[in-house]
Amino acid sequence: MAQTVTTFCRICEVLCGLEADVENGRVTALRPDANHVTTHGFACPKGLKQHQMYTSVDRLHRVETRDGETWSQIDWDTALGEIGAKVKQIVGEHGPNAVAMYVGTAAGFSVLHPIFAQGFMTGIGSKNMYATATQDCANKFAVARAMYGFPFTQPFPDLDRTECLIVTGANPVVSKWSFLQVPNPAKKLKSIEARGGKVFFVDPRRTESAKTAGEHVFIRPDTDVFFFLAFLNELFAQNGVDRERAEKYTSGIEVLRRLTERWTPERCAEITQIPAEKLREMVSTYRLARGAALYCSTGVNMGSRGSLSFWLQESINAISGNLDRSGGTLVGKGVFDFPAFGKKTGTLLRNDRSRIGDFTSVNDAFPGGILADEILTPGPNQVRALFVTGGNPLITMPNSERLKHAFSKLDLLVTVDLYKNETGSLAHYILPATSPLERPDLPFIFPLFLGLQTEPYLQATHRIAEPQGEQRDEATIYLDLCKACGVNLFGSKAAQRTMEWARNSHSKKRPGKQPSLPLEGLLSGLLRLTGQGSFQSLAAHKHGRKRPAHASGTFLPERVLTDDGKVNLAPESLVSEAERTLEESFEAEKLNRRRLKLITKRATTTHNSWTHNLPDFVAGERGTNYLFMHPQDALERELSQGDLVDVTTPTHSVRVPLRLLSDLMPGTVAMPHGWGHQHAQGLSVARQTRGVNVNLLAADGPNSIERIAGMAHLTGFIVEVTRASGPQAATWSGLGNSTKT
Repeated sequence: MAQTVTTFCRICEVLCGLEADVENGRVTALRPDANHVTTHGFACPKGLKQHQMYTSVDRLHRVETRDGETWSQIDWDTALGEIGAKVKQIVGEHGPNAVAMYVGTAAGFSVLHPIFAQGFMTGIGSKNMYATATQDCANKFAVARAMYGFPFTQPFPDLDRTECLIVTGANPVVSKWSFLQVPNPAKKLKSIEARGGKVFFVDPRRTESAKTAGEHVFIRPDTDVFFFLAFLNELFAQNGVDRERAEKYTSGIEVLRRLTERWTPERCAEITQIPAEKLREMVSTYRLARGAALYCSTGVNMGSRGSLSFWLQESINAISGNLDRSGGTLVGKGVFDFPAFGKKTGTLLRNDRSRIGDFTSVNDAFPGGILADEILTPGPNQVRALFVTGGNPLITMPNSERLKHAFSKLDLLVTVDLYKNETGSLAHYILPATSPLERPDLPFIFPLFLGLQTEPYLQATHRIAEPQGEQRDEATIYLDLCKACGVNLFGSKAAQRTMEWARNSHSKKRPGKQPSLPLEGLLSGLLRLTGQGSFQSLAAHKHGRKRPAHASGTFLPERVLTDDGKVNLAPESLVSEAERTLEESFEAEKLNRRRLKLITKRATTTHNSWTHNLPDFVAGERGTNYLFMHPQDALERELSQGDLVDVTTPTHSVRVPLRLLSDLMPGTVAMPHGWGHQHAQGLSVARQTRGVNVNLLAADGPNSIERIAGMAHLTGFIVEVTRASGPQAATWSGLGNSTKT
């Protein structure tokens, strides 16, 4: 008989409350939780069908190992022993930094997974960590550290009170918000207008969000930094600076003023294509509002100047008096003061330098865009072993064809995942992990430790489904890997012994089950340490438990962690980068203003590369991605809807069908990312789709990524689009027709 229980989604930052029907240890249906304290019955199609991903026939049930082209299943003890022996050999011969780890997005939506993964790498003694952040958000971490003193200090718009919201490079109606939990984004945007507020969306495409509420303003792709420069210039010109507040709480305002004085709205309009009068109107609306906020996301982050853009945005919010102001931007509080803890302990504040390119680590991780070079370049600390946890870098990272070649040269590649995806298909070992529904959890680090929520709350969920095979939770996997490799979790013998004792004691209570740490006990300890009571007491609030609402005036100056306690508007690294690159970038943009630029695009049925193995989400015309082009651009190239086209950069060329889209700014083409599964041996549905991996077109290597944060340039880059030519011009089979140029 089915039982109905409550839980919450863990595939994106919204963490929607869910009701689940559970029968014989399996989830048979998911519905929105109408009584949830924050999400109030909102959930997206992806979240409501996620249980079908976890019960797929492709789900990994046992450890698998590869010998050449042959795969076989082995037991955990054998796999751990062989992996441990290989790691010991590599570390003994080449040192601990020869072992690296890539942490994917899926790891971030669990509390214990990233903690224990880092504990394993610390035990190894390796600093070679890589993460998805340098594909989508490391710029925000790098800038926050420079401006506020800690990378996780991330102000967010006070959406419930703002009178003016300007959104650049974000489409929350489809992608939700980033660095902020906002249930039902469409409803939230409409409510701003309903109370008389003004919303602007600055984007190369008239997005679903812009069609929901507000005014859309076209901008040439990857010129956001010049939009923010012109905005600052005009803010100074309109006397929109709160001088008294700026002098009290910030430093460097005169440096900022001098830097922006030559970037007038007229000059920047040459390349942003935002008319000067429209920009002045936006600045005036922002300036006169009693609480206003600028917000940007991946469309800005993933461009060539994401760090400079975010720095300028944050500076605007600060000098206008909107930082820490009702209706402006707020800085949340988690269950404890994590930024203060991090500053005191040095957590996420290492200043390591990469072997290739001499990049500074961000959040204790190096740029993913140099990982192929770190593997292929001989010398001390060359990466020879790689653990991939909760990610699929062969789809998400730039120049993935070269990265695939690099992975084939590794002495050891281990993936921890639910499936044998593209990356797993090259692995020597795949360790099967539990799904989010098969483990207890708390909201992940952003809401838990930082309070990045429009309505702060806490929730605990029990395991609501039972693993159907030999899957293990990631925390236990990394504890067991530490033992197999002869190292201690976090380099602490006491931590290793304590956790092994806890694992063994808990496992004895669960005969016939896979060994496991007492996850609820660990989460309960975390809650008790932060004054939130026990896991069980929180879980009793099955629809969540509200926390105190955000308040303005609680950040400045008490929680600013710079050396002088002031927000640094002119960090030396950012100012020097701006002075070094802006003029050259401006001239390059002028030269290339008539060339096509490619941006990314999402759909409600796709979530990065996760959901393409669900038949319902890839049926019919949804079984591929397309190149979207404005009709005017197609006419100039004598192209029509449905034509096969070749999209080319100096890195690669891909073949894809064309669709016309008048919502695009002329000169802009768009292609959804996350596709190209034809080589994934363990995705029987996804590998039959015909989409191509847009990241094949993006460049990697130290000369192709941003200097400040190590961000890859994954959107807004120049492409050539031509009618498909050659002997296979009339045919198309997806990634198989990708060609290196």
